Amino acid sequence: MYKLERGDKSRFKVIWESFKASYKLGKKGVIYSIIFAVIGAVTPYIPIFISAKILDMLFTGENFKNLLITAGIGLLIIFVFQLIQNYINKIKDYYVEIAMNNFDMAETNKLFDLDYQQLDSPETNNLRERIRMDNQWGNGFAGLYWRLPWLIGSVFNFITAAVVLIPIFASKIFLEGIVTPIYLVILSAIVMIAVFIQVKYISPAEVNTMGSWRENRERKEKYLSFFTWNPYDYKEGKDIRIYNVDKMIEYYMQFGFKSMNKWVKKYSHISGVSGFTSAIRWNILQGGIYILVVLRAVTGALSVGSVVIYTAAIINFINGISDIFIAFNDYYIAGLRQQGVLEYFNMKSEMHKGTIPVEKRSDNRYEIEFKNVSFKYPGSENYALKNFNLKLNIGQRMAVVGMNGSGKTTMIKLLCRLYDPTEGEITLNGYDIKKYDYDEYMSIFSVVFQDFKLFSFTLGQNVATSVNVDKAKAKQCLSMAGLDERMGNMPKGLETPLYKDFEEDGVEISGGEAQKIALARALYKNAPFIVLDEPTAALDPIAEFEIYSKFNEIVGGKTAIYISHRLSSCRFCDDIAVFHEGELIQRGSHDALIADESGKYYELWNAQAQYYSATNITNN
Repeated sequence: MYKLERGDKSRFKVIWESFKASYKLGKKGVIYSIIFAVIGAVTPYIPIFISAKILDMLFTGENFKNLLITAGIGLLIIFVFQLIQNYINKIKDYYVEIAMNNFDMAETNKLFDLDYQQLDSPETNNLRERIRMDNQWGNGFAGLYWRLPWLIGSVFNFITAAVVLIPIFASKIFLEGIVTPIYLVILSAIVMIAVFIQVKYISPAEVNTMGSWRENRERKEKYLSFFTWNPYDYKEGKDIRIYNVDKMIEYYMQFGFKSMNKWVKKYSHISGVSGFTSAIRWNILQGGIYILVVLRAVTGALSVGSVVIYTAAIINFINGISDIFIAFNDYYIAGLRQQGVLEYFNMKSEMHKGTIPVEKRSDNRYEIEFKNVSFKYPGSENYALKNFNLKLNIGQRMAVVGMNGSGKTTMIKLLCRLYDPTEGEITLNGYDIKKYDYDEYMSIFSVVFQDFKLFSFTLGQNVATSVNVDKAKAKQCLSMAGLDERMGNMPKGLETPLYKDFEEDGVEISGGEAQKIALARALYKNAPFIVLDEPTAALDPIAEFEIYSKFNEIVGGKTAIYISHRLSSCRFCDDIAVFHEGELIQRGSHDALIADESGKYYELWNAQAQYYSATNITNN
């Protein structure tokens, strides 16, 4: 359940941390927001003072020429200040937009900085979901910039009004007893009681209600986003129509709205109480200070123009007090919404990043060994691998087989340091892989994962994973992967964009074609280790046979690991490792393993044998 409590951080700490984060990502946006707020606090007094001056001149019978000059100078000053304010506002908006671009870049770059195992952990996924929830409906990180001028402006409005009103409080009416200290004490006490109620009870209720908003918004949007708002789920419409799921969808959407409506009712009540206390403060202060102005005017201490000035100052003073509390609380809540963002940005990589460079060998003589490796996925109590030992010989072709969940893909993720072992170690040429420079270690692997991802860039860029493409090399790799004919039919060849996310003339590719491009990408990297996790799962039998028939040509002198559920496709490998329930239970050639009738490989082979014809087995 999402909750927002005051106990973890004080209001000032939340506001200060939020301010620092916005300053870090957009220094100029913050600076110009402050300048804009200060100018905004001063500007309203310019026409007030000019109007007061003109009234006093009229009252004393000043000549028309001087009145005209004063009015002209006043209008010019107002015009200049308005120009400055509008100019600063445009600059502010520009730099705030830059700051939001910086925020988007920082959020994306953080994905690359974190370890894969952190991104795959329940804690990080929950945090990112919390960020997504808190940054909807105009409440994103930009809200800190939008609210800052109001927060700063309300403070300067109050200060400016207080400075203007100082002459009233310095008046002889206090000395003569017209306004007694008791009057001021009672006035201040009533105002402070209203403020105390707002700060002690109303504002925390608003904060905790926002926590309730998180919970109910999450429940509501789980259903809305699943059924209506996610454009990538449109294919579910086929099943919805065929199986008449609309009634079930309506039920869960109503369930989501029901909980949200309860929050709306609660928040409306709290907002009403908050408005009531604000009205008390406003009216008490307004009435009390108006009494002071009237008393000064009655005693002749104020001119006609001064009455105009002080009346306007009173209004701004009262509004300033009210705005300070509202803006402070509003910025505090906006800061609370960004605590998830700050926590995310402050996350540190947990995996040890070594410093030893990986030796560059033209003969690809790299030896990998798993030594008593055990591993649990984040948040799981069960071992995905247990006491795993395996040595990969240089230039070896190894097939890895086993049932779903037996640990095959987990072994590859550990090999590539997407995760670190829970127990044991993995070595490269005798040294723990944690001691190697992380980027250099990753450079020796080319992997086609079962759930690989292509991007909405050009075909050539997908193969090269770079803006700059060696076209001859890319074409050669695509040809080796069996995509010659399809590439020849693409309108722009290697320059053809994949998918239509960025370009209208992008091409949609089939699952089999995507798998061939992923294989070409692995070949283009030309790493000494190549790992293929179900590389032919989406290929038709003919395309699959073409890949197998030239597997040795594709792999060359590299060390290759081939993972597949189809045991018949593993026969071209001299070494087969059999996984079961997270352990390596058998290893050997196909002939040796099939001869062991009590072994798991024999069981798996015979379970699939009914789908193989003698001809197909011979061909493979």
